[in-house]
Amino acid sequence: MTDSQTPPDIRNSLGLRPVINVSGTMTSLGASIVVPEAVAAMSAILPQFVEINDLHKMASPVIARLTGGEAGFVTASCSAGISLAVAATMTGNDLAAIERLPDTTGLKNEIIIQTGHVVSYGAPVDQGIRLPGAKAVLIGQATSCYPYHLKGAINERTAAAVFVISHHTVQYGLIALKKFAEVCHARGVPVIVDAASEYDLKIFLAQGADIALYSSHKFLGGPTGGIVAGRKELVRNAFLQNMGIGRGMKLGKESILGTIAALEAWEKRDHIGIREKETGYLNLWKQTLTGRPGVTAEIEPDPTQNPLDRLRVSVDPQESHITAWDLADALARGDRPVIVRDHEAEHGYFYIDPCNLHPGEEKIVASRLDEELGKARASNEIISTPFEERYVRRIAGLMRWPD
Repeated sequence: MTDSQTPPDIRNSLGLRPVINVSGTMTSLGASIVVPEAVAAMSAILPQFVEINDLHKMASPVIARLTGGEAGFVTASCSAGISLAVAATMTGNDLAAIERLPDTTGLKNEIIIQTGHVVSYGAPVDQGIRLPGAKAVLIGQATSCYPYHLKGAINERTAAAVFVISHHTVQYGLIALKKFAEVCHARGVPVIVDAASEYDLKIFLAQGADIALYSSHKFLGGPTGGIVAGRKELVRNAFLQNMGIGRGMKLGKESILGTIAALEAWEKRDHIGIREKETGYLNLWKQTLTGRPGVTAEIEPDPTQNPLDRLRVSVDPQESHITAWDLADALARGDRPVIVRDHEAEHGYFYIDPCNLHPGEEKIVASRLDEELGKARASNEIISTPFEERYVRRIAGLMRWPD
């Protein structure tokens, strides 16, 4: 499609900011650009009536093929998948027990998770465990967990164990997935892996997970949804939770078919070509920042071994005249807002992620970096807002609601 044929940006007519996402596959920004195949499939099914369970059954072999599991289904989100999978390990296929949840009287209801994996993805991971009525049993310490912690926590009330793959988790000192699964399986405990934003769809089941959970709206480029994959019996029991707590986690025909289409498109995607394009973006941004007083830009690999790199931008406020978080906020303002990956900005750096750009946006990002750093350098004073005030502003923004 040429520029003259490009449809107008709907955000303008809705009064929404035309943000450029260099933060990554973040739900708060709409996660990812939905692939054309999924858009077409969703548009085609929306006017039609279908038997939803038959559509779910269509998804299962596609999910199995892509993940290496025995079966699968689509739910509202990866977070929903955690609750459904946990519920499945407690109730099995007992429909009466499924309807009673979150009352777990008479059921195994303890779910083990490493303390360093209890993070927030917009909500606490352990809340997803507790929603169906389970008790989260935290083992080890935030930066230290060993197999003996896991062995010591398993008892007659243990229903399952949850393992989280995320850049938010502690990346050292914890039990690796293979060993984690080995210890659990020796005691008959199934392992549920939250791999919401991970690129490799097969590795987690191959390393011992009984159920692996993915977001369909992140790297896959599908509609908002979650994918539950793994052992057939456990997947079926998780699907049966749609007759209970899963009712509020249902999704429409368009999301199921859109996820199927996104999975099939994933098989045909030019992954190497995409990486080469992203590397070009990273090099452009690094070149833009080279020689800037107080700014260091280094290309770094993804911490959970996804096959992509990001640009780490470190900012010395004494030389650049601005803090990392104030620079991030400045980039996010104006007519061309650029949203960076700023989870660790208080440490003096943020990341720029190249995986969610429309053609030409990489140049706008470079221009905005140049613009805001130039403004800061020209300032007679260092732009340094107390970091705590930034947090207060964000919470206040969440609390405001239209009249």
